[in-house]
Amino acid sequence: MSTINADEVARLAALARIDLTPEETDRLAGDLDVIVQAVAQVSEIAGDDVPATSHPIPLTNVLRDDVVGQTLPLEDILAQAPDAEDGQFAVPQILGEDS
Repeated sequence: MSTINADEVARLAALARIDLTPEETDRLAGDLDVIVQAVAQVSEIAGDDVPATSHPIPLTNVLRDDVVGQTLPLEDILAQAPDAEDGQFAVPQILGEDS
């Protein structure tokens, strides 16, 4: 049983201000009817005992655990910077605010 017909597609196209030819209207009526039937079939199968999922395959995190390792001494890091002051990188003022 068809739930979407060409008249309904033409009405929806007019509401959306889409200009369709009669051939496009007929084709879209068939396409939309197939989509509506597929959604109805899924709705019949998916009952209350079927949990909702966001992905059909279970996903797992493949990242490694964070491990604290040896870091560089602060003096070595600041030696690489163009300018440093009080143990921090010194950068030019950009917002015109008083420091």
